[in-house]
Amino acid sequence: MKSFRITHITRFAVILLVACVLSGCRISYKLNGAAIDYNVYKTIYVSNFPIRAALVYPPLQQVFENELLDYVTRNTRLRTIDSPNADLQLEGEITGYSLSPQAVTENAYASRTRLTIQVRVRYVDNRNEGKDIDQTFSAYRDFDSSEMLTDVQDQLCSEIARELVELIFNATLGDW
Repeated sequence: MKSFRITHITRFAVILLVACVLSGCRISYKLNGAAIDYNVYKTIYVSNFPIRAALVYPPLQQVFENELLDYVTRNTRLRTIDSPNADLQLEGEITGYSLSPQAVTENAYASRTRLTIQVRVRYVDNRNEGKDIDQTFSAYRDFDSSEMLTDVQDQLCSEIARELVELIFNATLGDW
């Protein structure tokens, strides 16, 4: 009885597989997430993103810029150039770096603290005027208030920078 059930299931799976192959259906995925016409767009200029926030963590600028350049390089075939005369431009500044208490305990102390980073981005499409974007993106991470910010700051900034870069990419080059 068991062998009949296994044989029956195997036969059904083979028939289903053959039916799919013979029907000619094809599944296609574009895995890079970019919606770029590489016949039109060949170059991109990514400027520096200086920190213009009231509270400053100096390594953040380099972490964010490196993450943005790496992400664009990994997910597009655009060539990065050091001139704003590129087909596409990404420029802006880090406008916010703030800490705020979140969960309050019964003795009125915060048990969680939120680190929020904001980045203003100006995306210029030099080939198609209607696609320009000037937008502020924000992301945050919460951490336990018993931890010192200096102990978790590097990791939190890296995580937030990655999230911000994905948001920026999807709104500009991803053309979602």
